[in-house]
Amino acid sequence: MKYKIQKAVVIGSGTMGGGIAALLANVGIPVTLLDIVPNQLTKEEEKKSLSLSDRSVKDRIVREGLDRTIKSRPASFFTPDLAALVKTGNLEDDFDAIKSADWIIEVIVENLKIKQQLMARIDAIRSPQTIISTNTSGIPVTLIAEGRSAGFRQHFLGTHFFNPPRYLKLLEIIPTADTLPEVVEFISRFGERKLGKGIVPAKDTPNFIANRIAFGSAPFALDYILENGYTVEEVDAITGPAIGNPKTATFRLIDLVGIDIWDHVGKNLAPAIPHDQLAQKYLGSQKVNSLIETLVARGALGNKSKQGFYKEVRTDDGAKEFWSLNLQTLEYHPSQKVRFESIGKVKDIENVGERIKLLVAAEDRAGELVRTLTYQSLAYSSDRIPEIADTPKAIDDAMRWGFNREAGPFETWDSLGAAETAKAMRAAGFPPAAWVEKMLAAGNQAFYQYDGEIKISVFNPSLGGYVKIERPPSMIMLPRLKAAGKILKKNPSASIFDFGDGVIGVELHTKMNAFDTDMFEMITQGLDLVERDYEGMVIGVDTENFSAGANLFLIAMWAQNGQFDQIELAMHQLQDIFMRMRYFQKPVVVAPCGTALAGGCEMLMSASRVVATSELYSGLVEIAMGLIPAGTGTKEMMRRVLNPAMRTKDVEPLPLLQRLFEQIGMAKVSMSAEEARQMGILSPCDRVVMNRDFLLTEARQEVLNMVNTGYRPPLPEKIYAAGRDALSAMKVGIYMMKEGGYITEYEGQMAAQLAYVLTGGPLSSPTWVDEQYILDLEREVFLSLTGNEKTRERIWTFLQTGKRIRN
Repeated sequence: MKYKIQKAVVIGSGTMGGGIAALLANVGIPVTLLDIVPNQLTKEEEKKSLSLSDRSVKDRIVREGLDRTIKSRPASFFTPDLAALVKTGNLEDDFDAIKSADWIIEVIVENLKIKQQLMARIDAIRSPQTIISTNTSGIPVTLIAEGRSAGFRQHFLGTHFFNPPRYLKLLEIIPTADTLPEVVEFISRFGERKLGKGIVPAKDTPNFIANRIAFGSAPFALDYILENGYTVEEVDAITGPAIGNPKTATFRLIDLVGIDIWDHVGKNLAPAIPHDQLAQKYLGSQKVNSLIETLVARGALGNKSKQGFYKEVRTDDGAKEFWSLNLQTLEYHPSQKVRFESIGKVKDIENVGERIKLLVAAEDRAGELVRTLTYQSLAYSSDRIPEIADTPKAIDDAMRWGFNREAGPFETWDSLGAAETAKAMRAAGFPPAAWVEKMLAAGNQAFYQYDGEIKISVFNPSLGGYVKIERPPSMIMLPRLKAAGKILKKNPSASIFDFGDGVIGVELHTKMNAFDTDMFEMITQGLDLVERDYEGMVIGVDTENFSAGANLFLIAMWAQNGQFDQIELAMHQLQDIFMRMRYFQKPVVVAPCGTALAGGCEMLMSASRVVATSELYSGLVEIAMGLIPAGTGTKEMMRRVLNPAMRTKDVEPLPLLQRLFEQIGMAKVSMSAEEARQMGILSPCDRVVMNRDFLLTEARQEVLNMVNTGYRPPLPEKIYAAGRDALSAMKVGIYMMKEGGYITEYEGQMAAQLAYVLTGGPLSSPTWVDEQYILDLEREVFLSLTGNEKTRERIWTFLQTGKRIRN
């Protein structure tokens, strides 16, 4: 049977249900969000003389659930208007939505009986090809479908998303013995390619994979922390980015999850895993359970109650502070900055394996904690194979994608050295599982086999050997291309690859992918190669973020030394390259991910086409550094926003200029690729890819599609310049902002300079000007601002502290 998902129903409008509905809406799928009806009126409803049978009352729970999702931060929807794809209803009046749904996702209370009752109702009216899944995190998936028809059970499985669904990559797929293989394959592919998820096949075991490892190890960690007198601040300073975890580390993560949820999961897990002695010992820890139960009883539930292991406190001047919990007295106190010599030594090391290796060997309290938690985690993870997974890969993927870690336990183990670490673990009282000892005794010295930086196979304990890691053969992975000798040219700032099929790729690889002369040179050589021998070019990166734009350090140094000719030359070079890209005869596709700011944003707008990841945070933010966009960015925003409207007779330009002025002058950054499209950074033709893993592959395909459809570059276009009167009107607005105390004196000067470029400079009347005219104005203003001491102060402060100042 051929499956499709054009309509979905999500049942349960809580945090997870609302987040899953938003995720589906983000990729264009209409969703009906259903929830139960209330069993009593609110005081407000009573005042309005409403009854439980009134539709507004019956929809209250689901309506409030969607409202919370719309208001959630970080945002669940790519843009607020995508919420229009979510229709709300209740389980009494709107259950017939089930009949036309292609996918039904259950996200209700974790109660087996209630879930089974819901499944019986669904089974009675579902279409034969409809796929049904549960987002349960702890109840056996098989039990939820117990007693249902054969057709239902064949189309039923677990799809365990992680919160928040938009941002966390993990999707655990849990089939039952009855689930059709083609259903598993379809949902897995749909989840990976359409929703952008990392798919981990999981067994129907308690808490599946990621939560089982996390909640199996966490009680030990808390017990050890309490037993050895570590403070909340110490633990979070040690167990955060230094060891490859997010900044939430340990206690901030528990506050984020919710201490009551943490308590609930632990209490449900313990009776479900009587055989798991490593977890049981610490799930029953009196110290840990007493601490958690006390906090829950106090209502200190974490972020949602504004106090948990941290408490949000307002100072006398209204500033927000976070005080930490004293784990001995259970009183809050102002958080103390803690420093460890070992943490300081590793903070600038990029490779997480190297950082952990040094910390495991450290002799201070930080090293002791990292060493103990690492060894216990590795031992516990190995002991769970083959119960929850057949190979280390599933556990590594689940822990990386589910908790935003840089490396999973077995990847970490390999980086530490499998054999020597196993020996150290035994000596420390954390012996590895028996299969690890057998693997090492057989001469296998790692959990993975590698080709350069790429994992190509993983050890399977049941088979006693390595199995190949399957990937699409057409998938572009830069480390794999490097290992295959596909680098055509290279310098310290960029490399040119042969992507195959007549397409080359330019990889940017400076620090933060900031622009410099070597990068410009490599892009120029790439364009020259394409001009002679290739069909088109992709510009991309192999890092989390695309580019922060120009090298601020160089600009600051040149300005400080009075080398304004160097700044002029660099900006001219940048403009020339971007204009060459814009009018290049063959397709140039830019593939951004993460942040693309300032010059990085300008590069996007210079491309023939952009293929971007959905999580694109882009904007022209130069004003924060006391500058304006001068690498074609101001010109390009005028062309994209101002030009189309001004081709219509008698259109007033000021509202459009105001939009541009606010966007550039307030350094606005998109919170998604779709918002970047609304801002004019992406065009209607630019594409958005949900899964970062396929970004370069899709970018290459876009080049080929453009070639096959007869790509032609755009014609040169004049830019509308509104002239002196518009500039005067904008200056009045700037004066009012300054007088109102909204901007500083110098910010007013910068704003006037930006308005000068946006209106076309010294023009007495509106007219259409060549692009080069605006580009010259960009450079003129940029140079004048670099000569100002206050701009240099902004740049140096940012470079030295990472903080922006307003002077």
